[in-house]
Amino acid sequence: MQRLLRRLLPALCPARAAAVAPALLAPPARPGRPRPMALPPPAAGAGAGESPEHDELENVLEKKILKENGKSTQHRKERCASADSIDSLMVEMPFVNIDIEDEFAIHSASEVNVKNKRKRTTGRENEEDSERKKKKKKEYQPNYFISIPITNPEITGSIQAVQDTIIQKDHRLSKAMVRCGSLHVTLLVMRLSSKEEVSTAVGALSDSKDMVEDLLKGKTVDLSFQGIDHFKNEVGFVKLEESDHTAILMEIAETIKKIFQEKGILAGEDRAFKPHLTFMKLSKSPKLRKEVKKIDPSLYEKFKSHYFGNEILHRLDLCSMLKKKQPNGYYYCESSVLLGKNHEADLVKEALHRETQALLSKLNQIKKLLSSPEIHMKISKELFEDRHNYTSKGKSCVDSGYSHAWL
Repeated sequence: MQRLLRRLLPALCPARAAAVAPALLAPPARPGRPRPMALPPPAAGAGAGESPEHDELENVLEKKILKENGKSTQHRKERCASADSIDSLMVEMPFVNIDIEDEFAIHSASEVNVKNKRKRTTGRENEEDSERKKKKKKEYQPNYFISIPITNPEITGSIQAVQDTIIQKDHRLSKAMVRCGSLHVTLLVMRLSSKEEVSTAVGALSDSKDMVEDLLKGKTVDLSFQGIDHFKNEVGFVKLEESDHTAILMEIAETIKKIFQEKGILAGEDRAFKPHLTFMKLSKSPKLRKEVKKIDPSLYEKFKSHYFGNEILHRLDLCSMLKKKQPNGYYYCESSVLLGKNHEADLVKEALHRETQALLSKLNQIKKLLSSPEIHMKISKELFEDRHNYTSKGKSCVDSGYSHAWL
């Protein structure tokens, strides 16, 4: 460290460095005292009484020796002073006692600590982001949707045939089937957290009617369903055949989404809108999800290209996912709008169709119940017991009449 400072000293302190530079550049002193100059040998025959010239010469030599010794002493003092100056300069430096290697080692350790701290901080930030996303997802869990009901008997009958075929091959999947009365195409999902928001959504649906009819321009939207596909082998659905009508449907969905969002309603999803008709999903039964992880596509292989029928877009419903469904299996409706002409006639026709479907469903249940052998035997036994009791009671009355006659 000191060697490095001696190199940097002229740049750091030019004035003081100039004073001590000769001391730094001077060759180092040899240890020990300086050797005295040798006296010349006395002349031959010199005795105790030496000549004045000899005494004068000896005095000159002694003075020269003392002068040389004085110069050496002064030189040593100057060197000590210069060394003290260097040391004093170094003492003033704030890093004099710090070793360069140690300093760099500390920096390296510090950098590692900073990186580790940054990693830990990043990990915490990722966890916080994940928690925020989960909270946001929970807050936006959809509970309402805009539905296009499927009412064509040809479509519902074909889907019922597919469901029956699948159940015959794997009876566990009966819990995954969507009732025919619940069949629909979802146009938009949303989160409504209060009655006020539900009321706002009803108003938004009503406002969207005129804009949708402007898009239709008096034409009908004929939705054609053909073929079966799946989502991750967890959801089975009937595909909507792509056509000009499908493009209009996509435009209608985007228009309604915009209207609802302008009303301040959390509507729509991040993923792209893909209209489809779901008839089977594992999520309907949490218990089933533990038993069946994936739906085998071979169960509906022969229906993959089957034509199911057409549905004309005539009504849009604001439905609840959580409220109790209607008797026919369809979702609870907060509001509906009819599209096209003859609205009242279509409304009456649709109401009659729903009631008819509900009655037919109950009638089929009764027929199925009566066809059971156990129920049949039970009914026959009760009828036989009633007839026997009636016969016994009649006979008792006759016998009683005869007894009164004899009296």
